[in-house]
Amino acid sequence: MRPILATVSLNALRHNLAAVRKFAPHSKTMAVVKANGYGHGLINVAHGLSAADGFAVLGINEAIDLRDAGFQQTILLLEGVFCAQELNLASNLGLNVVIHSQQQLEMLESAILVKPMHVHLKMNSGMNRLGFQPEAFIHAQERLRACKNVADITLMTHFATADDEAGIDKPLKLFRTITQGLNLPVSLANSATILRHPDAHADWVRPGIMLYGASPVGDAAATAYGLMPVMQFTSEIIGVQEVNVGETVGYGNRFTATQPTRVGIVACGYADGYPRHAGLVSSYQGGAPIAVAGKLTTTLGRVSMDMLFCDLTNIPEAEIGSSVELWGNQVPVDAVAAASDTVGYELLCAVAPRVPMKVID
Repeated sequence: MRPILATVSLNALRHNLAAVRKFAPHSKTMAVVKANGYGHGLINVAHGLSAADGFAVLGINEAIDLRDAGFQQTILLLEGVFCAQELNLASNLGLNVVIHSQQQLEMLESAILVKPMHVHLKMNSGMNRLGFQPEAFIHAQERLRACKNVADITLMTHFATADDEAGIDKPLKLFRTITQGLNLPVSLANSATILRHPDAHADWVRPGIMLYGASPVGDAAATAYGLMPVMQFTSEIIGVQEVNVGETVGYGNRFTATQPTRVGIVACGYADGYPRHAGLVSSYQGGAPIAVAGKLTTTLGRVSMDMLFCDLTNIPEAEIGSSVELWGNQVPVDAVAAASDTVGYELLCAVAPRVPMKVID
């Protein structure tokens, strides 16, 4: 069997959920488990985060899977529903739905539901993605209060710059100005807001990437916040080549040896979810970090569909069958992301279905 594996730690999930509660002790936790639990497996993640107050998902199919697996927590559909049939199903399943548009509001007002629903009314506070414009927000809230299909309302927004220097002062002030006096529950904080802006924790926090042990803040490692990596992405050396000065490695000759180089071939490629351009982006010098036989080294050249190259010159004990960590306990996923001009979110979500997944406690 090909030796590639993604190992998911339920203990690390529990640890990271506890870290969220340490940062936001007075808020309920809505664990974001969309995108197949950020690539870790939806039900795997739900078991590891079973102590969360709620789960946030993208599609109703994910909510159905959680309910079928026995999870009775609050489940929020982050983009709401897309048709009247989904609205009825969401009501029957006891789901919470985001209302972010006039069309969704009208759909809810005209629906005939078995029971009223809890809705999260979303304001566009500057992201310009989803949500009512601030000047329309109060009127939407009034219509929801008057709607027979609404049990109660939570107010929410999403910050565009919680993870960088711009911060959230401007959108937070706007949100608070518009919602002043409404006396309704509030949900504001994604992972970056939880870590950097405690004044915006409010009634619910919505942690995502921090639950999986990666950092939402570009200039800080996840370990700086006491987070543990949940996924260890591993493989093995399946070949070794001795490359002389002037010889090249891989497609496009993107690496040329300037000294005798011992090259390891790893059973992992971009078809497994490892970025093709890792270590080759113009903003990054050197190969992407990788660990072989417990020692750190770097990738070499361009990643192929099923294989990649790494430098074994200073790891003489490495041979065919030696262990490789692509990211996880030794190599932070954020470090591989930095070498690929992307973010840890993308790498975790991109692990391919062909990669076997093992769940450990």
